Amino acid sequence: MPILRTPRLICEPIVERDWPFFLALQQQPEVMQYVAEPRSEQEIRTAFISRLPSWSPGSPHWLCLVVRDNASQLPLGVTGYIHREDDCAEVGFLFAPQAQGKGYARESLNALCHYAFNDGGIRRLVATVTAGNLASRHLLEKTGFLLEGELREAYWLAGRWQNDWLFGLLRHEFAKAGN
Repeated sequence: MPILRTPRLICEPIVERDWPFFLALQQQPEVMQYVAEPRSEQEIRTAFISRLPSWSPGSPHWLCLVVRDNASQLPLGVTGYIHREDDCAEVGFLFAPQAQGKGYARESLNALCHYAFNDGGIRRLVATVTAGNLASRHLLEKTGFLLEGELREAYWLAGRWQNDWLFGLLRHEFAKAGN
């Protein structure tokens, strides 16, 4: 299972001891505002357990990496991807409110893209973001993802239909950008 390192971060596979952090992250309304309706602890636990099995490229479940500060080892967020096709994967990320706006998400997403394209056999990465989530949109665009379209009324959230922004990044685009 991959462990990704950057100058400030270590991104390592989620393990059982990460449950309190994962639960707290999933219960933060400001973190989940554009992601999902509030869920029970049991529903969150089911999602957590699905991310624990050993992962290798091509696995059918999420690669879920806990992003930690190198110095303090405190968890800051999670990032990862799931294969949608043999050479195409969807990325995802969630960061605690106190870790937002400090470049951690970009640093970890850049490392994740580098791993996916260079070691994971991925040709294309995609991301789906609820329209209005400008922080995630800007993060993806800074990492090189292009807005490829918008699906109208694609996702039920917060009591109404939401549009989804669709982003994509190709291996050769990432390499050309010097990432």
